[in-house]
Amino acid sequence: MISDKNTAKKTAELLLSIKAIKLNPEKPFKWASGWNSPIYCDNRVTLSYVHIRNFIREELSNLILEKHGKPDVIAGVATGAIAIGVLVAQELGLPFVYVRPEPKKHGRQNQIEGYLEKGHNVIVVEDLISTGNSSLNAVKTLKENDAVVKGMVAIFDYGFDIAKENFKKANLELTSLSDYDHLIEQAIDTDYVTEKNRETLSAWRENPAEWKI
Repeated sequence: MISDKNTAKKTAELLLSIKAIKLNPEKPFKWASGWNSPIYCDNRVTLSYVHIRNFIREELSNLILEKHGKPDVIAGVATGAIAIGVLVAQELGLPFVYVRPEPKKHGRQNQIEGYLEKGHNVIVVEDLISTGNSSLNAVKTLKENDAVVKGMVAIFDYGFDIAKENFKKANLELTSLSDYDHLIEQAIDTDYVTEKNRETLSAWRENPAEWKI
């Protein structure tokens, strides 16, 4: 689910403008998973652009308040959402923690970094949703530490069916500032890609593991 259409289009416009998201249907990118993809997303680039960083911080903060009310804690998913999670927590005047993919191998062997009181309401912040597995692993860790996870917000969501299924099984609401459909719409409207690319871009999302040009 997106926050609203105008925000989705504006977010897509900003991400494309600084090449935080790149679209190249003719020369696909290779993901770490081995998938060929016409899109590559690195939302950490937004941190280098003050006006875009501020826009995302404000929009995510407003989204949290509108959807869930003010939580007790903001949690970021390591590593991509740590910085934006801190910015959101600062905007809302809230404590911040972040969740590692697995416990540290040394020291106190923490998986959750920061102080998290049992029973506190938590909103999880993500930068990017693909399958949702790593995001929901963070949610699982928070719940195992007696947090009450009220929902998750993200900058961008690919909109994969598997992610929708995973969030449904986890009974967790995900809301993103923008998604793949609105990105394609914005890219075509601004001539970033052509209308004839739409079918190629849409076909990838339907079966990304098998897609090729």
